Amino acid sequence: MKTFIGLGNPGKEYELTRHNVGFLVLDELAQRLEVAFKPKRSVEALLAEGQLGDQRILLAKPQTFMNISGRSLLAIMNKYPVTIEDVTIIYDDADLAFGDVRIKTGGGAAGHRGMDSVLSSLPKGTNVHRIRVGIGRPSHTDTPLDQFVLQSFSKDEQEALPQIIDQVIERIYAS
Repeated sequence: MKTFIGLGNPGKEYELTRHNVGFLVLDELAQRLEVAFKPKRSVEALLAEGQLGDQRILLAKPQTFMNISGRSLLAIMNKYPVTIEDVTIIYDDADLAFGDVRIKTGGGAAGHRGMDSVLSSLPKGTNVHRIRVGIGRPSHTDTPLDQFVLQSFSKDEQEALPQIIDQVIERIYAS
């Protein structure tokens, strides 16, 4: 079962922050597929199951907070017919310009704590499919990155976000 895991933080206060772009992508995908997320306590995530073409898919938004997302991934892999080859992680990347979308398999976490948790939960050297969504860096050098990612998107970014999410979903459909 193809599984798409969006990284983010639970709670209203984080809903529209840069760090939650993985959740935002899955929210839009769920709406298009006409499926709803439901809490699944045993895997510490909100899950939605749907159909993408002729393939059954699972959408997951871990509710563990970003820095321990790997715990939810392992629980999902233990409870569902999902292998790491079936999984694609969708997350924000401050090393990419805002709106840049990249697909990658393998590699390290590059300082992203959510991906670090995912990779740390798996055997060393495991390749993970991922879609990285660029959020850019703070324009003011005095803004620490950990604060920047937890801020809401700027007005201009909010206006551009639907097109970026469309681009990510197009890539999901093509995968």
